[in-house]
Amino acid sequence: MSVSADLITLTAAQMADKLATGEITSVELTQAHLDRITAVDGAIHAFLHVNTDEALAVAAEVDAARAAGEPLHRLAGVPIAIKDLIVTVGQPTTAGSRILEGWMSPYDATVIEKIRAAKLPILGKTNLDEFAMGSSTEHSAFGNTHNPWDLDRIPGGSGGGSAAAVAAFEAPLALGTDTGGSIRQPASVTGTVGVKPTYGGVSRYGAIAMASSLDQIGPVARTVEDAALLHELIGGHDPRDSTSLADPVAAFAAAAADGDVKGLRIGVVTDLQGEGYQAGVLDRFHESLDLLREAGAEIVEVSCPHFQYALGAYYLIMPSEVSSNLAKFDGVRYGLRTLPTEGPLTIERVMAATRAAGFGDEAKRRIILGTYALSAGYYDAYYGSAQKVRTLVQRDFDAAFEQADILISPTAPTTAFRLGEKTDDPLAMYLNDVATIPANLAGVPGLSLPSGLATEDGLPAGIQLLAPAREDERLYRAGAALERLLVRRWGGPLLDKAPDLAASLTTTGGEK
Repeated sequence: MSVSADLITLTAAQMADKLATGEITSVELTQAHLDRITAVDGAIHAFLHVNTDEALAVAAEVDAARAAGEPLHRLAGVPIAIKDLIVTVGQPTTAGSRILEGWMSPYDATVIEKIRAAKLPILGKTNLDEFAMGSSTEHSAFGNTHNPWDLDRIPGGSGGGSAAAVAAFEAPLALGTDTGGSIRQPASVTGTVGVKPTYGGVSRYGAIAMASSLDQIGPVARTVEDAALLHELIGGHDPRDSTSLADPVAAFAAAAADGDVKGLRIGVVTDLQGEGYQAGVLDRFHESLDLLREAGAEIVEVSCPHFQYALGAYYLIMPSEVSSNLAKFDGVRYGLRTLPTEGPLTIERVMAATRAAGFGDEAKRRIILGTYALSAGYYDAYYGSAQKVRTLVQRDFDAAFEQADILISPTAPTTAFRLGEKTDDPLAMYLNDVATIPANLAGVPGLSLPSGLATEDGLPAGIQLLAPAREDERLYRAGAALERLLVRRWGGPLLDKAPDLAASLTTTGGEK
């Protein structure tokens, strides 16, 4: 293995330690990841934009500051990738949509300000389903992203680009957004770690809104410790976000380091398994429960009876908020402008022509559904009823957390399906989020980590941990403990068992 390959397979925490001791430089580390992107991203298509010059310039700044003895954040010099839904000065922010193709933001999101202040080189912007609407990253206007475990399969969605980049060793860390599982579900199918923080725990200022009451920025990583380190960096109160919590940032990395499940009450959500779940996914899930039990955890069953209605409620609340949030993309103020080909030139006709040309099928589907649900005469029957179900889901969580400290379920019902397999059946696609959506409706934090490989196809499966709101620290403690148990069972990190991507690209010619 080359020196470059040795660098990119380290965890972010290991990279940080080697940078601190001077064993490696940030320029070397950043260049190694840029070289990896050049080598494999033609096949994976995780990135929509690669930020070569700025990333290397920031890396050089870090090296100079470290040589001068200046105090630095622990992650200073460790590269990161950013989901292209988060606005970033100096790079295009497209939201995966033609309507924003080439658009340059005049300001940075709060999380980007924090990343710049800590001096993490930003490698680039990653692919996503248009405006984060999808479960497979097949709804991007700029092409599909491919799963590094099998290039014919989806990397999850909407943040498949971030998860694929981390799984393919193109980046050690990434940011994603999670509206109904868009961090956790891609983590599940790519063998990575993804965290949806408590709603309001990380500022949403500068994340292009899809569904404002559900969206949450969070970390994508290869280990629970790495996710904890990134969460500590991006978390905290932001007065520019009206939903931001005033809570101080907890010691997530310390919780991950001291993780122990002895005496922890872990509630198995009986409503999030069974029919529709792949046998191999359930096998790995039950093996994980056995490991937790052996480690001293108390395993109890909990029922959340209203979770069966969560998917339906979500697909009324989310498109309703989408229809409102996407109204600003009108061809008048910024982004794409398309003129009507015939008839009078009016603002209304410019808006109609622009939105018809700029939005893809899934975005249009959700805008129309949401507009209908909010329309006079239907508001109470649809949107109002969905909000009542949301309250019942929140009450289910409250009751469950009286019986258990942590809830547990498979993250997704299946492993990664083949590209194109579900694009003609939106309802089948929506079912991929059945286990992740309840956390967004209730605002509670969720963490997905790899539970192993499904026997049927040898692809990663994920296990999801859920904690009460504002108890993210509890997630990291339990998640890190389970991760250590699983790594011992596998004989090493799960990504070590992934196919040799470089060898497969040599065979296939390197492009998909």
